[in-house]
Amino acid sequence: MKRPKALVVTGYGLNCDYETHYALKLAGAEAERVHINRLVGLGGKKVSLLEYQIFVLGGGFSWADDHGAGVLMANKLRKYLGEEISLFLREGGLAMGICNGFQGFVNLGLLPGLKGDYNSRKVALIGNDRGNFIDIWVKLRVNPKSPCVFTKGIEYLELPVRHAEGKFYAEKETLREMLDNNQVVLTYALSEKEDAHGLWPYNPNGSLMDIAGICDSTGRVFGLMPHPEAFNHFTNHPQWTYKMEGFRRGIFGDPAKEPTGIQIFQNAVKFVKENL
Repeated sequence: MKRPKALVVTGYGLNCDYETHYALKLAGAEAERVHINRLVGLGGKKVSLLEYQIFVLGGGFSWADDHGAGVLMANKLRKYLGEEISLFLREGGLAMGICNGFQGFVNLGLLPGLKGDYNSRKVALIGNDRGNFIDIWVKLRVNPKSPCVFTKGIEYLELPVRHAEGKFYAEKETLREMLDNNQVVLTYALSEKEDAHGLWPYNPNGSLMDIAGICDSTGRVFGLMPHPEAFNHFTNHPQWTYKMEGFRRGIFGDPAKEPTGIQIFQNAVKFVKENL
């Protein structure tokens, strides 16, 4: 099969498109950066989402987060691309929202997609409990029972977060349904064995139940606040030199063999090759 085609949205404050494009290429996809105007058919020849198998809405500050993070981006996509996104998902496409993209997905209603409802807003990503922007690396545990396509084979991961509105919030009934369906994919953690229990800075924003990432019931739509594209090589990690020295002394394992964010993108590419 040809390499899966991946679309990375650019424009109006989305500023992680180059990193995301690079990560998808490393993972084996044929990735393209497409300005949102071309995607929605405003200015130049329209690009159809249906030509791709992977759709990524990345991080940044779309429309300066005016009226709330991801709100205006979601409204634009709903008005001009709502039916096309629905058809893309019905045909089996994969969609991932990272940071601002995750905020856009929840405002659009794509997540959590309970009972196949991709239009109703059921959850929110609101201001961090500490009231400020945070840029830090976090530990993440992966729910092994989750249907999420993107996290298969990953149990634990460290990734950077950089956001001001990343606190995951939902009503108790919605949280319960998500937990019952194993749609909570990632949780902020103290270690590989224990969640953060709301402790700062391990849970950097005060997210309920330490939630860092969720998926829909099919596992093909994934949203997360941490940035997997920013961990595309083991030397991106702030402690890589310490880990490498520990490896040389026989204390740690080889940091070059530890999972990076690229594995998330590789899982998407593998799924497309095997199923689409």
